[in-house]
Amino acid sequence: GSKLMESGGDSVQAGGSLRLSCEVSGFFIKGYCLAWFRVGPGQEHYGVATMDTDGTTTYAPSVEGRFTVSRDTAKNTFYLQMDNLKPQDSGKYFCAADSRSQSLAQCAVGMSEILLAYWGLGTQVTVSS
Repeated sequence: GSKLMESGGDSVQAGGSLRLSCEVSGFFIKGYCLAWFRVGPGQEHYGVATMDTDGTTTYAPSVEGRFTVSRDTAKNTFYLQMDNLKPQDSGKYFCAADSRSQSLAQCAVGMSEILLAYWGLGTQVTVSS
C-alpha cells in the first residue's frame, strides 16, 4: 500500500530551525501534488506549503521567506525546511499527496484537504519563546 511517514519534529526555541521529512512508499512523488499542513493546539488546520509536479511551490503568508519545501526524487522523500521558527508555528505537521487531475490543478496553499488522498500520521513541532 501507499504510505507517508513524517519525521523531524522536535521542541526548539524561537529563532531555531527544523527540517521535516516525508518519506513516501508505494508511489513515485514526482507525479504528485505534495503538501504540508499544520494542526494547531485548538485543532485548527492550516495549509503551510505545497509543491506541484514541476517543482512550483506555494507558501502560507505567515511562513513565506522562512519555510522551504523541497523534494528528493531519488529518495522519494519531500521536506519542509523551517527557519526562524516562531511560537505560532507550533503544532502537528502532516504531509500529504495526491495525483488526481483536480488535485494537480488546485495544488497550492488553500486547497481543500479532500483533494489530498494520502496522509502521514504527523510529527509534533513545539517552539518556545
